[in-house]
Amino acid sequence: MLYWLTEFSDGGDFFNLFRYITFRAGAAFFTALIFGFLFGKPLINLLRRRQRNGQPIREDGPESHIESKAGTPTMGGVLILGALTVSTLLWARPDNPYVWMTLFVTIGFGLIGFVDDFQKVSKNNAKGVSGKVRFGIGLLIALIAGYWAAHFHPDALTYKLALPVFKDTLINLGFLFVPFAMIVIVGSANSVNLTDGLDGLAIMPVMIAAGALGIIAYAVGRVDFTEYLDVHYVPGTGELLIFTAGLIGGGLGFLWYNAPPAAVFMGDTGSLALGGALGSIAVATKHELVLAIIGGLFVVEALSVIIQVLYFKRTGKRVFLMAPIHHHFEKKGWAEPQIVIRFWIISLILALIGLATLKIR
Repeated sequence: MLYWLTEFSDGGDFFNLFRYITFRAGAAFFTALIFGFLFGKPLINLLRRRQRNGQPIREDGPESHIESKAGTPTMGGVLILGALTVSTLLWARPDNPYVWMTLFVTIGFGLIGFVDDFQKVSKNNAKGVSGKVRFGIGLLIALIAGYWAAHFHPDALTYKLALPVFKDTLINLGFLFVPFAMIVIVGSANSVNLTDGLDGLAIMPVMIAAGALGIIAYAVGRVDFTEYLDVHYVPGTGELLIFTAGLIGGGLGFLWYNAPPAAVFMGDTGSLALGGALGSIAVATKHELVLAIIGGLFVVEALSVIIQVLYFKRTGKRVFLMAPIHHHFEKKGWAEPQIVIRFWIISLILALIGLATLKIR
């Protein structure tokens, strides 16, 4: 919205700053951060009044959670989404299709999570909306986003899959591109959702992944950078840096209250939305496979659940003491902060490896 202030610029005044993506990204970060600090405490107080029993704790989860996390309110993802949406609408160009696509996916999955969280707290039951319903609506949102991205991609990249490391290599997926994009977005949303099981565990890796994807979006959106790095040019994606800056600012504001012991959980409202956001950015920037590296922690969390379920159905035995895998380490005696910080470190390493693919050609 504020981008239109550039109309008052003669090229050498204060309003000219609004032309620069980096300036607006920094402004989006601080806007979202201040939003989080201003509205965090009032939102938590409201959630506590509305949710007398807090988020229902899984009976089959770690025993320690029943005592340590009982009564903690959920749906804190509303704070992140509010900060992210406000900062993006204020500072991103309103004519950029990738920004609107990413916002559409983020808010869409956020609404799915919101309804799911509301069902849980209103019925005081860990089971919310049916998994099939959540999955079906998520697929519909991802379907629209897949066509959306393909429509605005340059002709040379439309319906094609770019491979990391191998320069100038494109695989023409044809009509399979949209289903592939759907898998990326829905898979990312649900992977982050599975990771959100300990205080602060999901939000920091999400911010790290968003930071890496923001750098990628900025790089592939500039023709001079793409020529130097020898990656595919996707005009317009640079504006997504503003979105990711808002996500990081809002995420930090939320982490202030989610740090152990958490005063609020993000709930499915936040985890589904943020996971969907990461997937949509990867689709927009043609870095879907790199997302599997940057978000490798989320991939491992999801795979641990899939492996556990399939192996148990086949043999009646378990591979892990408990899935997702962060609960396995809890069962092995790791302290919660120990797991969280070590997973943060792993996320940072994976993000740096993902960024390295920009130059390794």
